[in-house]
Amino acid sequence: MRSVLDLLVAKGVIDDALARKARNSARESSKDIETTLTDMGVPEDAVLEAKSDLLGVPVRHTGGAKIPFDVLKYLPEESASHYQMVPLGLEDGVLEIGMISPDSLEAREALQFISSNIDIPFKIFLIARSDFQAILKGYQGIGGEVSKAIATLGDTLIDLPGKENARTREETTIAEDAPITKMVSVILRHAVEGKASDVHIEPSADKLRVRFRVDGVLYTSIVLPMNVHEAIISRVKIMTNMKIDEKRKPQDGRFRVHVDRRDVDFRVSTFPTYYGEKVALRILDPEIGIKSFEDLGIDGDNLKKIQEALKRPFGMILVTGPTGSGKSTTLYAMLKVLNDEKRNIVSLEDPIEYYMEGLNQSQVRPEIDYTFASGLRSVLRQDPDVIMVGEIRDKETALLAVHAALTGHLVLSTLHTNDAIGVVPRLVDMGIDPFLIPSVLALAMGQRLVRKLCAESRKEIPLTGTLKASMEKEIANMPETLRASVKLPAVIYEAEPSPACPKGMRGRIAIVETLVMTPDLEKVILHEPSEYKIAEEAKRQNMLTMRQDGILKAFNGTIGLEELFEVVV
Repeated sequence: MRSVLDLLVAKGVIDDALARKARNSARESSKDIETTLTDMGVPEDAVLEAKSDLLGVPVRHTGGAKIPFDVLKYLPEESASHYQMVPLGLEDGVLEIGMISPDSLEAREALQFISSNIDIPFKIFLIARSDFQAILKGYQGIGGEVSKAIATLGDTLIDLPGKENARTREETTIAEDAPITKMVSVILRHAVEGKASDVHIEPSADKLRVRFRVDGVLYTSIVLPMNVHEAIISRVKIMTNMKIDEKRKPQDGRFRVHVDRRDVDFRVSTFPTYYGEKVALRILDPEIGIKSFEDLGIDGDNLKKIQEALKRPFGMILVTGPTGSGKSTTLYAMLKVLNDEKRNIVSLEDPIEYYMEGLNQSQVRPEIDYTFASGLRSVLRQDPDVIMVGEIRDKETALLAVHAALTGHLVLSTLHTNDAIGVVPRLVDMGIDPFLIPSVLALAMGQRLVRKLCAESRKEIPLTGTLKASMEKEIANMPETLRASVKLPAVIYEAEPSPACPKGMRGRIAIVETLVMTPDLEKVILHEPSEYKIAEEAKRQNMLTMRQDGILKAFNGTIGLEELFEVVV
Protein backbone atom coordinates (compact mmCIF):
# COMPACT_ATOMS: atom_id res chain seq x y z
CA MET A 1 0.00 0.00 0.00
CA ARG A 2 1.40 3.38 -1.01
CA SER A 3 2.22 6.01 1.59
CA VAL A 4 2.76 9.80 1.65
CA LEU A 5 6.51 9.09 1.50
CA ASP A 6 6.10 6.98 -1.65
CA LEU A 7 4.12 9.73 -3.38
CA LEU A 8 6.63 12.42 -2.42
CA VAL A 9 9.47 10.27 -3.75
CA ALA A 10 7.52 9.59 -6.97
CA LYS A 11 6.93 13.33 -7.43
CA GLY A 12 10.61 14.07 -6.83
CA VAL A 13 9.94 16.22 -3.76
CA ILE A 14 12.22 14.03 -1.60
CA ASP A 15 14.67 11.22 -2.34
CA ASP A 16 14.81 7.66 -0.94
CA ALA A 17 17.44 8.57 1.66
CA LEU A 18 15.30 11.38 3.11
CA ALA A 19 12.24 9.12 3.08
CA ARG A 20 14.08 6.46 5.15
CA LYS A 21 15.37 9.11 7.53
CA ALA A 22 11.85 10.56 7.98
CA ARG A 23 10.37 7.11 8.59
CA ASN A 24 12.96 6.29 11.28
CA SER A 25 12.64 9.72 12.90
CA ALA A 26 8.82 9.45 13.07
CA ARG A 27 9.11 6.02 14.67
CA GLU A 28 11.58 7.24 17.33
CA SER A 29 9.74 10.49 18.17
CA SER A 30 6.19 9.06 17.96
CA LYS A 31 5.25 11.96 15.69
CA ASP A 32 3.14 11.49 12.58
CA ILE A 33 5.02 11.34 9.30
CA GLU A 34 3.58 14.65 8.02
CA THR A 35 4.83 16.63 11.04
CA THR A 36 8.21 14.87 10.83
CA LEU A 37 8.59 15.80 7.16
CA THR A 38 7.65 19.43 7.83
CA ASP A 39 10.15 19.58 10.71
CA MET A 40 12.80 18.31 8.30
CA GLY A 41 12.15 21.21 5.96
CA VAL A 42 9.85 19.60 3.40
CA PRO A 43 7.29 22.23 2.24
CA GLU A 44 3.99 21.80 4.09
CA ASP A 45 1.98 22.36 0.89
CA ALA A 46 3.80 19.52 -0.86
CA VAL A 47 3.11 17.15 2.03
CA LEU A 48 -0.56 18.18 2.06
CA GLU A 49 -0.96 17.64 -1.68
CA ALA A 50 0.56 14.17 -1.42
CA LYS A 51 -1.74 13.26 1.47
CA SER A 52 -4.71 14.65 -0.47
CA ASP A 53 -3.86 12.46 -3.48
CA LEU A 54 -3.47 9.45 -1.22
CA LEU A 55 -6.79 9.88 0.65
CA GLY A 56 -8.84 11.46 -2.13
CA VAL A 57 -9.79 14.38 0.14
CA PRO A 58 -9.51 17.97 -1.19
CA VAL A 59 -7.13 20.43 0.48
CA ARG A 60 -8.39 23.68 2.01
CA HIS A 61 -5.98 26.50 2.87
CA THR A 62 -7.44 29.04 5.31
CA GLY A 63 -4.55 31.49 5.11
CA GLY A 64 -4.97 32.50 8.73
CA ALA A 65 -8.55 33.72 8.13
CA LYS A 66 -10.55 34.03 11.34
CA ILE A 67 -13.55 31.69 11.50
CA PRO A 68 -16.60 33.46 13.04
CA PHE A 69 -17.78 32.13 16.39
CA ASP A 70 -21.22 31.47 14.84
CA VAL A 71 -19.49 28.80 12.72
CA LEU A 72 -17.20 27.46 15.46
CA LYS A 73 -20.19 26.81 17.73
CA TYR A 74 -21.28 23.88 15.52
CA LEU A 75 -18.36 21.83 16.85
CA PRO A 76 -17.51 21.87 20.59
CA GLU A 77 -13.98 22.99 21.44
CA GLU A 78 -13.25 19.73 23.27
CA SER A 79 -14.21 17.68 20.19
CA ALA A 80 -12.22 19.94 17.89
CA SER A 81 -9.10 19.60 20.03
CA HIS A 82 -9.41 15.86 20.64
CA TYR A 83 -10.27 14.76 17.11
CA GLN A 84 -8.15 17.46 15.43
CA MET A 85 -10.95 18.81 13.28
CA VAL A 86 -12.49 22.28 13.03
CA PRO A 87 -15.46 23.84 11.22
CA LEU A 88 -14.48 26.03 8.26
CA GLY A 89 -17.84 27.40 7.15
CA LEU A 90 -21.45 26.72 6.27
CA GLU A 91 -22.00 26.59 2.51
CA ASP A 92 -25.42 25.81 0.97
CA GLY A 93 -26.55 24.21 4.21
CA VAL A 94 -23.47 21.96 4.37
CA LEU A 95 -20.99 22.24 7.26
CA GLU A 96 -17.44 22.26 5.93
CA ILE A 97 -14.99 20.51 8.26
CA GLY A 98 -11.20 20.73 8.16
CA MET A 99 -9.35 17.65 9.45
CA ILE A 100 -5.69 16.87 9.99
CA SER A 101 -6.37 13.12 9.68
CA PRO A 102 -9.43 12.47 7.49
CA ASP A 103 -8.54 8.77 7.58
CA SER A 104 -9.15 8.59 11.34
CA LEU A 105 -12.12 6.28 11.86
CA GLU A 106 -12.64 7.60 15.40
CA ALA A 107 -12.78 11.22 14.19
CA ARG A 108 -15.22 10.36 11.39
CA GLU A 109 -17.55 8.52 13.77
CA ALA A 110 -17.52 11.49 16.14
CA LEU A 111 -18.27 13.85 13.24
CA GLN A 112 -21.12 11.64 12.08
CA PHE A 113 -22.61 11.72 15.58
CA ILE A 114 -22.33 15.52 15.83
CA SER A 115 -23.80 15.96 12.36
CA SER A 116 -26.86 13.84 13.18
CA ASN A 117 -27.41 15.79 16.41
CA ILE A 118 -27.40 19.21 14.74
CA ASP A 119 -29.14 17.84 11.62
CA ILE A 120 -26.62 19.39 9.21
CA PRO A 121 -24.67 17.38 6.58
CA PHE A 122 -20.90 17.80 6.38
CA LYS A 123 -18.08 17.84 3.86
CA ILE A 124 -14.49 17.02 4.81
CA PHE A 125 -11.37 18.92 3.77
CA LEU A 126 -7.72 18.24 4.53
CA ILE A 127 -6.05 21.16 6.32
CA ALA A 128 -2.53 21.94 7.48
CA ARG A 129 -1.66 21.59 11.16
CA SER A 130 -0.72 25.29 11.26
CA ASP A 131 -4.18 26.26 9.97
CA PHE A 132 -5.80 23.90 12.49
CA GLN A 133 -3.91 25.49 15.40
CA ALA A 134 -4.82 29.01 14.23
CA ILE A 135 -8.54 28.13 14.01
CA LEU A 136 -8.46 26.34 17.38
CA LYS A 137 -7.33 29.61 18.99
CA GLY A 138 -10.58 31.15 17.79
CA TYR A 139 -12.43 29.10 20.40
CA GLN A 140 -10.63 31.02 23.09
CA GLY A 141 -13.12 33.81 22.87
CA ILE A 142 -15.52 34.88 25.56
CA GLY A 143 -16.51 31.36 26.60
CA GLY A 144 -12.98 30.05 26.92
CA GLU A 145 -11.56 33.06 28.72
CA VAL A 146 -14.45 33.35 31.16
CA SER A 147 -14.38 29.61 31.85
CA LYS A 148 -10.70 29.87 32.78
CA ALA A 149 -11.51 32.76 35.13
CA ILE A 150 -14.27 30.71 36.78
CA ALA A 151 -11.88 27.77 37.19
CA THR A 152 -9.37 30.10 38.87
CA LEU A 153 -11.99 31.10 41.42
CA GLY A 154 -12.23 27.57 42.76
CA ASP A 155 -14.50 27.35 45.77
CA THR A 156 -14.23 31.00 46.85
CA LEU A 157 -17.67 31.92 45.55
CA ILE A 158 -19.83 29.05 46.79
CA ASP A 159 -23.20 30.41 47.94
CA LEU A 160 -23.48 30.69 51.70
CA PRO A 161 -26.57 31.23 53.88
CA GLY A 162 -27.11 34.89 54.56
CA LYS A 163 -24.71 35.95 51.82
CA GLU A 164 -27.27 38.42 50.50
CA ASN A 165 -26.86 40.42 53.70
CA ALA A 166 -23.07 40.37 53.64
CA ARG A 167 -21.28 43.56 54.51
CA THR A 168 -20.22 45.97 51.78
CA ARG A 169 -16.57 45.45 52.63
CA GLU A 170 -16.83 41.71 52.01
CA GLU A 171 -18.59 42.21 48.68
CA THR A 172 -15.95 44.72 47.61
CA THR A 173 -13.22 42.21 48.39
CA ILE A 174 -14.93 39.59 46.23
CA ALA A 175 -15.48 42.05 43.41
CA GLU A 176 -11.83 43.06 43.36
CA ASP A 177 -10.68 39.47 43.20
CA ALA A 178 -8.55 39.02 40.08
CA PRO A 179 -10.67 36.33 38.37
CA ILE A 180 -13.85 38.43 38.69
CA THR A 181 -12.02 41.48 37.35
CA LYS A 182 -10.79 39.34 34.46
CA MET A 183 -14.29 37.97 33.82
CA VAL A 184 -15.89 41.42 33.59
CA SER A 185 -13.00 42.68 31.47
CA VAL A 186 -13.40 39.79 29.00
CA ILE A 187 -17.17 40.36 28.71
CA LEU A 188 -16.71 44.07 28.01
CA ARG A 189 -13.87 43.55 25.53
CA HIS A 190 -15.78 40.96 23.52
CA ALA A 191 -18.85 43.21 23.48
CA VAL A 192 -16.80 46.07 22.01
CA GLU A 193 -14.97 43.82 19.52
CA GLY A 194 -18.30 42.27 18.49
CA LYS A 195 -19.74 45.76 17.84
CA ALA A 196 -22.53 45.23 20.37
CA SER A 197 -24.58 48.27 21.36
CA ASP A 198 -25.70 46.85 24.74
CA VAL A 199 -24.76 44.17 27.26
CA HIS A 200 -27.38 42.57 29.52
CA ILE A 201 -26.32 40.60 32.61
CA GLU A 202 -29.45 38.80 33.78
CA PRO A 203 -29.91 36.49 36.80
CA SER A 204 -32.37 33.59 36.87
CA ALA A 205 -33.08 30.70 39.25
CA ASP A 206 -29.96 28.70 38.38
CA LYS A 207 -27.83 30.65 35.91
CA LEU A 208 -26.54 34.08 34.99
CA ARG A 209 -27.13 34.94 31.35
CA VAL A 210 -24.99 37.47 29.46
CA ARG A 211 -26.54 38.78 26.25
CA PHE A 212 -25.15 41.17 23.61
CA ARG A 213 -27.36 43.34 21.40
CA VAL A 214 -25.87 43.39 17.91
CA ASP A 215 -27.62 45.25 15.07
CA GLY A 216 -30.70 45.63 17.26
CA VAL A 217 -31.07 41.92 18.10
CA LEU A 218 -30.15 40.27 21.42
CA TYR A 219 -27.95 37.15 21.38
CA THR A 220 -26.90 35.02 24.36
CA SER A 221 -23.11 35.19 24.50
CA ILE A 222 -22.40 33.12 27.58
CA VAL A 223 -24.19 31.48 30.52
CA LEU A 224 -22.43 31.65 33.90
CA PRO A 225 -23.09 29.90 37.23
CA MET A 226 -25.22 31.93 39.64
CA ASN A 227 -22.52 31.86 42.32
CA VAL A 228 -20.60 34.59 40.45
CA HIS A 229 -23.64 36.88 40.12
CA GLU A 230 -23.12 39.11 43.16
CA ALA A 231 -19.40 39.43 42.57
CA ILE A 232 -19.87 40.51 38.93
CA ILE A 233 -22.57 43.04 39.88
CA SER A 234 -20.34 44.41 42.66
CA ARG A 235 -17.43 44.73 40.26
CA VAL A 236 -19.55 46.74 37.80
CA LYS A 237 -20.83 48.92 40.67
CA ILE A 238 -17.29 49.67 41.81
CA MET A 239 -16.36 50.75 38.28
CA THR A 240 -19.31 53.16 38.22
CA ASN A 241 -19.05 54.41 41.84
CA MET A 242 -22.50 53.06 42.68
CA LYS A 243 -23.56 52.01 46.18
CA ILE A 244 -22.59 48.36 46.45
CA ASP A 245 -24.93 47.62 49.35
CA GLU A 246 -28.00 49.20 47.68
CA LYS A 247 -29.84 46.37 45.96
CA ARG A 248 -33.45 47.41 46.47
CA LYS A 249 -33.71 50.21 43.92
CA PRO A 250 -32.29 51.01 40.47
CA GLN A 251 -29.03 52.91 40.13
CA ASP A 252 -27.33 54.60 37.18
CA GLY A 253 -23.68 55.22 36.47
CA ARG A 254 -21.00 55.49 33.86
CA PHE A 255 -17.38 54.45 33.35
CA ARG A 256 -14.71 54.50 30.68
CA VAL A 257 -12.30 51.75 29.63
CA HIS A 258 -9.44 51.61 27.14
CA VAL A 259 -10.07 48.99 24.44
CA ASP A 260 -8.05 48.51 21.24
CA ARG A 261 -6.15 51.78 21.68
CA ARG A 262 -9.25 53.90 22.16
CA ASP A 263 -11.47 55.02 25.05
CA VAL A 264 -14.95 53.50 25.14
CA ASP A 265 -17.68 54.75 27.49
CA PHE A 266 -20.26 52.50 29.15
CA ARG A 267 -23.58 53.80 30.48
CA VAL A 268 -24.76 51.48 33.24
CA SER A 269 -28.15 50.84 34.80
CA THR A 270 -28.98 48.34 37.56
CA PHE A 271 -32.48 47.02 38.11
CA PRO A 272 -33.77 44.83 40.99
CA THR A 273 -35.50 41.62 39.84
CA TYR A 274 -36.92 38.57 41.61
CA TYR A 275 -33.61 36.67 41.36
CA GLY A 276 -31.33 39.63 42.07
CA GLU A 277 -30.00 42.69 40.34
CA LYS A 278 -29.89 42.88 36.54
CA VAL A 279 -27.38 45.13 34.82
CA ALA A 280 -27.71 46.79 31.41
CA LEU A 281 -24.67 48.46 29.87
CA ARG A 282 -24.97 50.74 26.83
CA ILE A 283 -21.71 50.83 24.86
CA LEU A 284 -20.84 54.29 23.62
CA ASP A 285 -18.03 53.64 21.18
CA PRO A 286 -16.97 56.85 19.36
CA GLU A 287 -15.59 54.76 16.47
CA ILE A 288 -19.11 53.43 15.83
CA GLY A 289 -21.36 56.15 17.20
CA ILE A 290 -20.31 59.32 15.37
CA LYS A 291 -21.19 58.75 11.72
CA SER A 292 -21.72 60.72 8.55
CA PHE A 293 -25.01 60.92 6.65
CA GLU A 294 -23.49 58.58 4.07
CA ASP A 295 -22.70 56.01 6.78
CA LEU A 296 -26.31 56.24 8.00
CA GLY A 297 -27.66 55.64 4.50
CA ILE A 298 -29.32 59.06 4.18
CA ASP A 299 -29.24 60.09 0.53
CA GLY A 300 -31.16 61.64 -2.35
CA ASP A 301 -33.91 64.16 -1.68
CA ASN A 302 -33.87 63.43 2.05
CA LEU A 303 -30.20 64.39 2.28
CA LYS A 304 -30.80 67.63 0.33
CA LYS A 305 -33.63 68.65 2.68
CA ILE A 306 -31.46 68.01 5.76
CA GLN A 307 -28.52 69.93 4.30
CA GLU A 308 -30.77 72.89 3.46
CA ALA A 309 -32.25 72.91 6.97
CA LEU A 310 -28.77 72.87 8.54
CA LYS A 311 -27.84 75.99 6.55
CA ARG A 312 -30.58 77.99 8.26
CA PRO A 313 -29.44 80.49 10.92
CA PHE A 314 -32.41 79.68 13.15
CA GLY A 315 -35.33 77.27 13.47
CA MET A 316 -35.98 73.77 14.80
CA ILE A 317 -34.94 70.42 13.37
CA LEU A 318 -36.75 67.56 15.12
CA VAL A 319 -35.85 63.89 14.68
CA THR A 320 -38.54 61.40 15.66
CA GLY A 321 -38.91 57.69 16.20
CA PRO A 322 -39.19 55.11 18.97
CA THR A 323 -36.39 54.21 21.39
CA GLY A 324 -33.49 52.58 19.57
CA SER A 325 -34.24 54.08 16.16
CA GLY A 326 -30.94 55.99 15.96
CA LYS A 327 -32.23 59.50 16.70
CA SER A 328 -29.19 60.50 18.78
CA THR A 329 -26.83 59.12 16.12
CA THR A 330 -28.52 61.30 13.50
CA LEU A 331 -28.25 64.37 15.75
CA TYR A 332 -24.51 63.73 16.16
CA ALA A 333 -24.19 63.43 12.36
CA MET A 334 -25.83 66.86 12.07
CA LEU A 335 -23.54 68.32 14.74
CA LYS A 336 -20.55 66.88 12.88
CA VAL A 337 -21.57 68.97 9.83
CA LEU A 338 -22.19 72.13 11.90
CA ASN A 339 -19.10 71.81 14.10
CA ASP A 340 -16.62 74.54 13.13
CA GLU A 341 -14.90 77.53 14.73
CA LYS A 342 -17.53 80.00 13.48
CA ARG A 343 -20.27 78.52 15.67
CA ASN A 344 -20.77 78.17 19.40
CA ILE A 345 -22.54 74.84 19.79
CA VAL A 346 -23.99 73.91 23.18
CA SER A 347 -25.74 70.64 23.97
CA LEU A 348 -27.94 69.45 26.83
CA GLU A 349 -27.91 65.66 27.00
CA ASP A 350 -29.16 62.90 29.27
CA PRO A 351 -26.69 61.31 29.21
CA ILE A 352 -23.81 62.57 27.04
CA GLU A 353 -23.44 59.63 24.67
CA TYR A 354 -20.35 60.67 22.71
CA TYR A 355 -17.85 63.40 23.40
CA MET A 356 -17.16 65.62 20.38
CA GLU A 357 -14.19 67.95 20.19
CA GLY A 358 -15.30 71.57 19.75
CA LEU A 359 -18.75 71.16 21.37
CA ASN A 360 -19.83 72.40 24.80
CA GLN A 361 -21.68 69.34 26.06
CA SER A 362 -23.58 69.38 29.34
CA GLN A 363 -25.18 66.50 31.25
CA VAL A 364 -28.57 67.34 32.79
CA ARG A 365 -29.16 66.12 36.36
CA PRO A 366 -32.84 66.11 37.33
CA GLU A 367 -32.00 65.02 40.90
CA ILE A 368 -30.49 68.47 41.54
CA ASP A 369 -33.14 70.27 39.47
CA TYR A 370 -30.83 70.67 36.45
CA THR A 371 -33.30 69.61 33.76
CA PHE A 372 -33.62 70.24 30.03
CA ALA A 373 -35.89 73.19 30.84
CA SER A 374 -33.64 74.82 33.46
CA GLY A 375 -30.59 74.05 31.32
CA LEU A 376 -32.14 75.76 28.30
CA ARG A 377 -32.60 78.99 30.30
CA SER A 378 -28.89 78.94 31.16
CA VAL A 379 -27.80 77.96 27.65
CA LEU A 380 -29.48 81.05 26.18
CA ARG A 381 -27.10 83.16 28.29
CA GLN A 382 -24.09 81.36 26.78
CA ASP A 383 -24.34 83.14 23.39
CA PRO A 384 -25.05 79.93 21.42
CA ASP A 385 -25.47 79.65 17.66
CA VAL A 386 -26.63 76.04 17.76
CA ILE A 387 -28.40 74.31 20.66
CA MET A 388 -28.86 70.55 20.84
CA VAL A 389 -31.46 69.33 23.33
CA GLY A 390 -31.36 65.57 23.87
CA GLU A 391 -35.13 65.22 24.03
CA ILE A 392 -38.21 67.43 24.29
CA ARG A 393 -40.17 65.63 27.00
CA ASP A 394 -42.57 68.19 28.43
CA LYS A 395 -44.40 71.44 27.81
CA GLU A 396 -41.82 73.65 29.55
CA THR A 397 -38.92 72.27 27.50
CA ALA A 398 -40.97 72.56 24.30
CA LEU A 399 -41.86 76.21 25.00
CA LEU A 400 -38.24 77.13 25.77
CA ALA A 401 -36.97 75.31 22.65
CA VAL A 402 -39.51 77.17 20.47
CA HIS A 403 -38.51 80.45 22.14
CA ALA A 404 -34.82 79.73 21.42
CA ALA A 405 -35.60 79.00 17.76
CA LEU A 406 -37.66 82.21 17.48
CA THR A 407 -34.82 84.31 18.90
CA GLY A 408 -32.19 83.41 16.31
CA HIS A 409 -30.87 80.00 17.29
CA LEU A 410 -30.77 76.71 15.41
CA VAL A 411 -32.26 74.08 17.73
CA LEU A 412 -31.80 70.34 17.20
CA SER A 413 -33.79 67.87 19.26
CA THR A 414 -35.80 64.63 19.31
CA LEU A 415 -39.44 63.76 19.91
CA HIS A 416 -41.10 60.43 20.62
CA THR A 417 -43.57 60.13 17.74
CA ASN A 418 -44.00 57.37 15.19
CA ASP A 419 -43.20 59.45 12.13
CA ALA A 420 -42.53 62.94 10.78
CA ILE A 421 -46.28 63.55 10.29
CA GLY A 422 -46.84 63.26 14.05
CA VAL A 423 -44.46 66.09 14.99
CA VAL A 424 -46.92 68.97 14.59
CA PRO A 425 -49.84 67.31 16.49
CA ARG A 426 -47.35 66.34 19.24
CA LEU A 427 -46.12 69.93 19.62
CA VAL A 428 -49.72 71.18 19.74
CA ASP A 429 -50.50 68.52 22.35
CA MET A 430 -47.57 69.80 24.42
CA GLY A 431 -49.09 73.28 24.51
CA ILE A 432 -47.33 75.04 21.63
CA ASP A 433 -49.65 77.49 19.89
CA PRO A 434 -50.19 76.37 16.26
CA PHE A 435 -49.40 79.86 14.91
CA LEU A 436 -45.83 79.59 16.32
CA ILE A 437 -44.99 76.24 14.68
CA PRO A 438 -44.65 77.39 11.02
CA SER A 439 -42.25 80.13 12.13
CA VAL A 440 -39.86 77.76 13.89
CA LEU A 441 -40.16 74.25 12.44
CA ALA A 442 -37.58 73.93 9.66
CA LEU A 443 -37.60 70.15 9.33
CA ALA A 444 -39.38 67.15 10.87
CA MET A 445 -37.64 63.84 10.29
CA GLY A 446 -38.80 60.30 11.08
CA GLN A 447 -36.48 57.32 11.00
CA ARG A 448 -35.97 53.63 11.76
CA LEU A 449 -32.93 51.36 11.63
CA VAL A 450 -32.92 48.27 9.38
CA ARG A 451 -30.30 45.51 9.31
CA LYS A 452 -28.09 45.56 6.19
CA LEU A 453 -27.46 42.56 3.99
CA CYS A 454 -23.88 41.35 3.62
CA ALA A 455 -22.88 42.05 0.01
CA GLU A 456 -20.84 38.84 -0.14
CA SER A 457 -23.55 36.50 1.15
CA ARG A 458 -26.96 37.56 -0.07
CA LYS A 459 -29.35 35.43 -2.11
CA GLU A 460 -31.22 36.55 -5.22
CA ILE A 461 -35.02 36.37 -5.19
CA PRO A 462 -36.66 36.69 -8.64
CA LEU A 463 -39.25 39.46 -8.72
CA THR A 464 -42.24 37.62 -10.16
CA GLY A 465 -45.91 36.91 -9.48
CA THR A 466 -47.58 38.51 -6.47
CA LEU A 467 -44.28 39.90 -5.20
CA LYS A 468 -43.75 41.75 -8.46
CA ALA A 469 -47.34 43.05 -8.40
CA SER A 470 -46.96 44.35 -4.84
CA MET A 471 -43.68 46.12 -5.71
CA GLU A 472 -45.30 47.71 -8.77
CA LYS A 473 -48.01 48.99 -6.45
CA GLU A 474 -45.35 50.41 -4.12
CA ILE A 475 -43.76 52.29 -7.03
CA ALA A 476 -47.17 53.64 -8.10
CA ASN A 477 -47.63 55.14 -4.62
CA MET A 478 -44.24 56.88 -4.64
CA PRO A 479 -43.92 60.66 -5.19
CA GLU A 480 -44.62 61.75 -8.73
CA THR A 481 -41.20 63.41 -9.04
CA LEU A 482 -39.49 60.11 -8.27
CA ARG A 483 -41.79 57.57 -9.89
CA ALA A 484 -40.46 57.87 -13.44
CA SER A 485 -36.85 57.28 -12.37
CA VAL A 486 -37.56 54.13 -10.32
CA LYS A 487 -37.01 50.94 -12.28
CA LEU A 488 -38.39 47.64 -11.07
CA PRO A 489 -35.39 45.28 -10.69
CA ALA A 490 -35.43 41.71 -11.99
CA VAL A 491 -34.31 40.41 -8.61
CA ILE A 492 -34.19 41.55 -5.00
CA TYR A 493 -32.08 40.02 -2.24
CA GLU A 494 -32.52 38.31 1.11
CA ALA A 495 -30.04 37.29 3.81
CA GLU A 496 -28.09 34.08 3.33
CA PRO A 497 -25.66 32.94 6.07
CA SER A 498 -22.10 32.23 5.00
CA PRO A 499 -18.72 31.66 6.69
CA ALA A 500 -17.82 35.32 6.12
CA CYS A 501 -21.20 36.59 7.35
CA PRO A 502 -22.88 33.94 9.57
CA LYS A 503 -26.13 35.87 10.01
CA GLY A 504 -26.31 37.12 6.43
CA MET A 505 -26.59 40.65 7.81
CA ARG A 506 -24.06 43.06 9.26
CA GLY A 507 -24.64 46.59 10.55
CA ARG A 508 -27.73 48.75 10.24
CA ILE A 509 -28.85 51.54 7.98
CA ALA A 510 -31.44 54.28 8.45
CA ILE A 511 -34.66 54.57 6.48
CA VAL A 512 -36.00 58.11 6.79
CA GLU A 513 -38.73 60.53 5.82
CA THR A 514 -38.40 64.32 5.90
CA LEU A 515 -41.15 66.91 6.08
CA VAL A 516 -40.27 70.56 5.41
CA MET A 517 -42.31 73.66 6.12
CA THR A 518 -44.12 75.13 3.09
CA PRO A 519 -46.81 77.82 2.73
CA ASP A 520 -49.43 75.12 2.09
CA LEU A 521 -48.36 73.16 5.19
CA GLU A 522 -48.52 76.38 7.20
CA LYS A 523 -52.19 76.81 6.19
CA VAL A 524 -52.97 73.26 7.31
CA ILE A 525 -51.30 73.84 10.69
CA LEU A 526 -53.19 77.09 11.27
CA HIS A 527 -56.59 75.67 10.34
CA GLU A 528 -56.61 71.92 11.13
CA PRO A 529 -53.29 70.44 12.40
CA SER A 530 -54.49 66.81 12.39
CA GLU A 531 -52.27 63.90 11.26
CA TYR A 532 -54.67 63.12 8.41
CA LYS A 533 -54.56 66.64 6.95
CA ILE A 534 -50.77 66.90 7.42
CA ALA A 535 -50.31 63.51 5.70
CA GLU A 536 -52.34 64.75 2.73
CA GLU A 537 -50.15 67.85 2.48
CA ALA A 538 -46.98 65.75 2.85
CA LYS A 539 -48.11 63.68 -0.13
CA ARG A 540 -48.72 66.86 -2.14
CA GLN A 541 -45.17 68.03 -1.40
CA ASN A 542 -43.88 64.64 -2.64
CA MET A 543 -42.56 63.43 0.69
CA LEU A 544 -40.89 60.00 0.45
CA THR A 545 -42.12 57.88 3.38
CA MET A 546 -39.87 55.62 5.48
CA ARG A 547 -41.46 52.57 3.87
CA GLN A 548 -40.79 53.92 0.38
CA ASP A 549 -37.19 54.83 1.28
CA GLY A 550 -36.80 51.26 2.49
CA ILE A 551 -38.28 49.84 -0.74
CA LEU A 552 -35.68 51.78 -2.75
CA LYS A 553 -32.90 50.41 -0.53
CA ALA A 554 -34.31 46.90 -1.04
CA PHE A 555 -34.30 47.44 -4.81
CA ASN A 556 -30.56 48.26 -4.77
CA GLY A 557 -29.76 45.25 -2.57
CA THR A 558 -28.81 47.11 0.61
CA ILE A 559 -31.57 45.59 2.76
CA GLY A 560 -34.05 42.75 2.47
CA LEU A 561 -37.82 43.17 2.37
CA GLU A 562 -38.22 40.89 5.38
CA GLU A 563 -35.93 43.12 7.47
CA LEU A 564 -37.76 46.23 6.20
CA PHE A 565 -41.23 44.99 7.12
CA GLU A 566 -40.03 44.14 10.62
CA VAL A 567 -39.73 47.86 11.38
CA VAL A 568 -42.35 49.57 9.16
CA VAL A 569 -45.95 48.82 8.21
